[in-house]
Amino acid sequence: MTTSSHLANHTQRQTVNLKLNDTDGLEKGLTDSVLMMRTESAPNTLDAVVQWGRKNSLWPYPFGTACCAIEFMASVSSIHDQSRFGAELVRFSPRQADMMIVAGTINHKMVPVLKRVYEQMCEPRYVISMGACACSGGFYDNYTTLQGIDMIIPVDVYVAGCPPRPEAVLEAIIKLQDKMQNSKATLVPSQTPQE
Repeated sequence: MTTSSHLANHTQRQTVNLKLNDTDGLEKGLTDSVLMMRTESAPNTLDAVVQWGRKNSLWPYPFGTACCAIEFMASVSSIHDQSRFGAELVRFSPRQADMMIVAGTINHKMVPVLKRVYEQMCEPRYVISMGACACSGGFYDNYTTLQGIDMIIPVDVYVAGCPPRPEAVLEAIIKLQDKMQNSKATLVPSQTPQE
C-alpha cells in the first residue's frame, strides 16, 4: 500500500471513532435525561407537556343558534384560519369535543339540550360564550330568552359583540389557551374495579 492510502485509512478510522464517541455521549445524555425525569421535577414536566398538548389540540363543538354561528363559520374559513391555533377540527359530536362555542340566542326550551350536550363533552371541557345573546341575553329581555348561559353551564371566555367579528373569536381561543397553559393539569386517574 502506498503512504496516501495508509493516511486515508487512518483518517477514516479516526472519523469512525469520533462518531462512536459522539454516540456514546448521546447515550450518556439520554441516560442523564431519563434519570432527571425520575426525580421530583417529573410532575412539573408532565404537567407542562399535558397542558401544551391540550392547548394546541382543541376540538370545538359549535352550538350555533343565530347570526353568531355565521361569524364562527367565518373564523374557521381560510381567510382567518383558526387552524393556526390548533382548533380546526370542528366536531359535531359532543363526545369528540372538548371546547363548546355557544354562538347565538338560547331560549328556555334549549336549556336542557345545552346542558345535556355540555355534560356529554370530554373532560376537561371549556366553554366560550360568543355574542351578546349568549353572554347576557342581548336585546331579548323577555320571558323566553335565557339571560346568559352562565346561569346553566360554566363559561371560560366571553366574546362581546353583536355579532362579534371572527378576529374576536380567534382572540377568545388565544385567551383560553393562555388560561389552559397557566392552570395545573389534572390527569384522569385510572379506575379500579369495585370490591
